[in-house]
Amino acid sequence: MSEVEKQLPQHIDYLERHYQSGHFIASDRKVPCKSGVIHSCADSHEQSMSIMQEDPFYIHPIAEYELIEFIPTKYAKEFKVFI
Repeated sequence: MSEVEKQLPQHIDYLERHYQSGHFIASDRKVPCKSGVIHSCADSHEQSMSIMQEDPFYIHPIAEYELIEFIPTKYAKEFKVFI
């Protein structure tokens, strides 16, 4: 956790940058707090990988990453803007 705390301000900047760009939809810690989740919207697998590799937690191998792609077939109409 000490490594996480060292990189946390840069990680928060990273998150904010991608929220502003429209790539990130939601993010937070899992419960119990052992890892986190970021829901994003990207044009391609390659773009998702590129964004992920900018995360300070990725650059300073603090966390393990799993990129899961999916195409929603059912969703609330309010979420259409993200699909």
